Amino acid sequence: MGVRGDTFVLVHSPSVGPSTWEPVAERLRAAGHDAVVPSLLDVGRLGPPFWPVVAARVAARVPQTGPPVGVVLHSNAGLFAPHIAAAIPGRVGALIFVDASIPPAEGDADVVPPEFLEQLRAKARGGVLPRWTDWWTEEDLAPLFPDAQTRRRVTEEQPLLPLAYYEETIPVEPGWTRIPCAYLLFGPPYEELADEARELGWPVVRVAGEHLHMLVDPPSVADALVALRARLGETVADGAARAE
Repeated sequence: MGVRGDTFVLVHSPSVGPSTWEPVAERLRAAGHDAVVPSLLDVGRLGPPFWPVVAARVAARVPQTGPPVGVVLHSNAGLFAPHIAAAIPGRVGALIFVDASIPPAEGDADVVPPEFLEQLRAKARGGVLPRWTDWWTEEDLAPLFPDAQTRRRVTEEQPLLPLAYYEETIPVEPGWTRIPCAYLLFGPPYEELADEARELGWPVVRVAGEHLHMLVDPPSVADALVALRARLGETVADGAARAE
């Protein structure tokens, strides 16, 4: 699985919970890496604004010493990358977006597109949304999970998020694009974002699967993260050599 001893910070979407990353974390640890999975389950109870809570929860789990870490962001957790990096200056050596939203280089980022926000408003009751897995049909959900036990664990863990979480506009911390970035694609509807990553010059790898493929095939996802982290390290080393 590549160079041993990297540290990965696996950030789940606030729409679900940390158990979505635990199988990959276990695989990384077994291969000699460090892996931490911050919990964002209380984010919806502590905002708005919600983005400072996300950044603080992740920053609290990042080792304060040692080599810079690789921060791995799934789904809409990608939008918080600039604030996470700003909360732990100098500690982020790589950002790896996994089937994830990519924030702009500067300006503001919507948590969801306006057309999808209207669909969410129709689902909300008293300003609170159903659990994320309740948004979809059984046909959509069934391929996301490897077995009934995993599905039950992920479903029961999910928070009930306020609609305000998805209505929020996140101000983008400038300078985050100087951090080496990569993209891990599972599949639709994230191909356009993977294309955007390619246009930005990021390494892009595809491990074909559904949106929670890290639950279905943890070894392949862990291997891809390690490989991307190594590629980003090589890019930094090459750039430093050319600058000398």
